[in-house]
Amino acid sequence: MEKTLVLIKPDGVQRGLIGTIIERLEKRGLRLVAAKFMQVSPELAKKHYAVHEGKAFYPALIDFIISAPVMAMVWTGPDAIAAVRQTVGKTRGTEADPGTIRQDFALQARYNLVHASDSPETAEAEIGLWFKPEELVDWKRCTEDWMYE
Repeated sequence: MEKTLVLIKPDGVQRGLIGTIIERLEKRGLRLVAAKFMQVSPELAKKHYAVHEGKAFYPALIDFIISAPVMAMVWTGPDAIAAVRQTVGKTRGTEADPGTIRQDFALQARYNLVHASDSPETAEAEIGLWFKPEELVDWKRCTEDWMYE
């Protein structure tokens, strides 16, 4: 089973969309294996966005992610990374496919509600930044036999 990191960013928290976003991922068939509601430290923000350091928008990314709490989560399932990214939609809400979280609830790139890992390597690194191994719960939903091949 593949794992991926999902962050409900400050705009999603402030708009009261935590439950809606979790529900969409659960209904998709993904399994939540870790979650924590937290205030992001500047140090964690800088590590998470290190790939963008030096770019013009980097300071705004840091300021935004530390501006209010986030809901950090790890989800698992077959092709979890692709499934989450498809469910979330393209970065800009106006470019996201109908029925995606971003198309339904977002308009611009900065306020796009969710971060989702983009590859297995990124997911592994990001999960390691946000969670200790013992914080991930290994369990199986009884309905998985009806959803997974």
